[in-house]
Amino acid sequence: MQTEFCKQLGIDVPIFAFTHCRDVVVAVSKAGGIGVLGAVGFSPAKLKEELDWIDAHIGDHIYGVDTAIPQKYEGMDKTSPEELVAMLQDAIPQQHREFVSKLLSDAGVPEWPDQDDEVSLSFSAVQAQLLVDEALTRPKCRMIVNALGTPPDDIIKQVHDSGRLIGALAGRLKHGINHKKAGLDFIVCQGSEGGGHAGEVTSMILWPQMVDAVAPLPVLAAGGIGNGRQILAAMSMGVAGVWMGSMWLNSEEANAEPAQRESYMKATSEDTVRSRSFTGKTARMLKNEWTEAWERADTPDPLPMPLQGYLTFDAVRRTHRYAGSGDCQKVAFNPIGQVVGQINTVESCRDIVFRLLNEYSEALDHVNAITPQG
Repeated sequence: MQTEFCKQLGIDVPIFAFTHCRDVVVAVSKAGGIGVLGAVGFSPAKLKEELDWIDAHIGDHIYGVDTAIPQKYEGMDKTSPEELVAMLQDAIPQQHREFVSKLLSDAGVPEWPDQDDEVSLSFSAVQAQLLVDEALTRPKCRMIVNALGTPPDDIIKQVHDSGRLIGALAGRLKHGINHKKAGLDFIVCQGSEGGGHAGEVTSMILWPQMVDAVAPLPVLAAGGIGNGRQILAAMSMGVAGVWMGSMWLNSEEANAEPAQRESYMKATSEDTVRSRSFTGKTARMLKNEWTEAWERADTPDPLPMPLQGYLTFDAVRRTHRYAGSGDCQKVAFNPIGQVVGQINTVESCRDIVFRLLNEYSEALDHVNAITPQG
């Protein structure tokens, strides 16, 4: 199952693992796929620390880095982190701050120990540019991906000039077409089943349309892939590989607290919701009291990106660090796709990759067995 895109990158199998955990990046790349580190929420210093570790442990294998630069966001005219922080601080209503504080307090989530810690400017060009600059200092980082829209022209040129590939996620057909016109090297086409930011159209409908619309550009299928049968379905539509995120969240290598793992394994495919409550843009996550609270008529509406993300940054880090405290999981941010219903064991990343390949082979044998010969 080695596609031309695999050969271009020099990887064995077309499995692209999106993850915020450096250990997963290394494990999947060593297993023959390629790990892609999600840098959203990282400061430049934190990304440097993570990439230093990856470079020291990944051997001769390669990896990618995923950033998030929306095409439009509040404060996009600000050219420095200081300007953007000042704007965000002034723009967030006190009502929203008090609402978030009460949700966390009612759930018994402990305070962050150092309130002077640097707060991430996620979902802004100001921060993303610094992250891209850091990633491009790493020879083993061979691809940059933008999670929100077509990257700015200057970043596309910067990545291409460095000899690397650049791609972007697309949840709508027009987004993929825009990516191609902008000169990107590949597209990650994510159906609405996927975790995090995704569009309205389901994968089975969107994938083949995208392949046809942007040919011959490589398309990676994302959203709703958790076993080898689903990989075969995606590959049959002409994609160049599969982009998987949710399935690594409960792996042995994942940086997940026991309470988070329990939430994943207890959830069914009906227990996710698309909500603007953490980032300001619609994203799929486990539904809980937090997501429901923001939907009530008597509560504030989520703010535009990146205001909502700046508002909820403290909530995200506190509910991750103190995942098992109080009723933390009732207000925790757990972005995950509908394949959460298939997550019921803890496996190593290597075992997951090998299981996916075996299931793919068995599914292909089944299809061949029922296909008339001659």
